[in-house]
Amino acid sequence: QVQLVESGGGMVQPGGSLRLSCAASGFTFSSYSMSWGRQAPGKGLEWVSGIFSDGSNIWYADSVKGRFTISRDNAENTLYLQMNSLKPEDTAVYFCAKGLLDQTVRGQGTQVFVSS
Repeated sequence: QVQLVESGGGMVQPGGSLRLSCAASGFTFSSYSMSWGRQAPGKGLEWVSGIFSDGSNIWYADSVKGRFTISRDNAENTLYLQMNSLKPEDTAVYFCAKGLLDQTVRGQGTQVFVSS
């Protein structure tokens, strides 16, 4: 079955960086667009970024554009999210999802906490 396992979260000061990873299994990773989403405490799901199966097209939410970079390694079945210039409002559980806009199939997430 589909498994998506995120890692790399943690606590960081404002302005800091983190790199999230998502290990995928149970499907042909290289054939699917993938995406990242997040859920802040007490808020709904927010779509963050998406990438085509071959990496040829990439999109970002306005809230993270210029600070976050999505990438993937199809040989390693892994999705990444490089997060720079982190802000307190980036605090959330981040998850990866199979698919671009429909994030129904997603992992459990990894917690990111940005605070001084």
